Amino acid sequence: MASRKEGSGAAGGGFGSAKGKGKAAAAGDSAVKQVQIDGLVVLKIIKHYQEEGQGNEVVQGVLLGLVVDDRLEITNCFPFPQHTEDDADFDEVQYQMEMMRSLRHVNIDHLHVGWYQSTYYGSFVTRALLDSQFSYQHAIEESVVLIYDPIKTAQGSLSLKAYRLTPKLMEVCKEKDFSPEALKKANIAYENMFEEVPIVIKNSYLINVMLWELEKKSGVADRHELLSLASSNHLGKSLQLLMDRVDEMSQDIVKYNTYLRNVSKQQQQKHQYQQRRQQENIQRQSRGEPPLPEEDINKLFKPPQPPPRMESLLIAGQINTYCQNIKEFNAQNLGKLFMAQALQDYNN
Repeated sequence: MASRKEGSGAAGGGFGSAKGKGKAAAAGDSAVKQVQIDGLVVLKIIKHYQEEGQGNEVVQGVLLGLVVDDRLEITNCFPFPQHTEDDADFDEVQYQMEMMRSLRHVNIDHLHVGWYQSTYYGSFVTRALLDSQFSYQHAIEESVVLIYDPIKTAQGSLSLKAYRLTPKLMEVCKEKDFSPEALKKANIAYENMFEEVPIVIKNSYLINVMLWELEKKSGVADRHELLSLASSNHLGKSLQLLMDRVDEMSQDIVKYNTYLRNVSKQQQQKHQYQQRRQQENIQRQSRGEPPLPEEDINKLFKPPQPPPRMESLLIAGQINTYCQNIKEFNAQNLGKLFMAQALQDYNN
């Protein structure tokens, strides 16, 4: 399972598939085309971050529910408890098993369907998340990871997205071959590493009535605060994170160019060695001597190891996420500007 520390664990198969309830998907067809989340689950995730999340601190938890046809229904969740490295006696797997056993005893959905994680300015496209989601998805095919962005949510719009690894990336992760040749053969790029699944938030009729009553009681002045354009700090932080990732990408490009130069240099050395051997054999043949025995040239010239390309793809994916965030911030501010102007004209 994904642990309290990002991606430090793996999903175990002992929790069972979410197909235990509801109508099971057809054999070989386990694609999840929609994620339906109960409003209570969303509130629990938000509350978890508000209680334990501080700054860039990541909070994580377990998602519970069932699969109905091609829809994944998330009906409950519980957080990973906050603990430090000094808590050596704490067993996270045992904790999760006990939690799900307790939920089963009170007739609440207890089947594992994935996990959730908060993010700091959209910084979630990491190797730790990839490894954790692969472990979940490999053990439970319908698993998703919910990414909750508290900073965007604080701006007045709930930011909650569901992701899965694409089938191509799942095959590459199973082979554990992240060389440039393997990724090129599988046609893996940062655009097709993760697939986003549409989310629908469902509330009961009683909750909808309560929300309607709360909306009537809320003052107009409170809602006007959402039109504030004070997001320069968020935009500046996103740009700073974007520049940091661009620097990392530049370093990876330098490493790859160094690898290509080393390969080219070694090819020249091989060619020169073969030419010297050929000339020496011609001279030995003219003296009536036997030619030199053939040698495995790959043993003499060990090929340089190519740098892993998965990290570069993840950095490229994170850069794309930051660019999308900046674009959304600008669009949101533009919308607020128009709304504020419209309200001002209406009041006048």
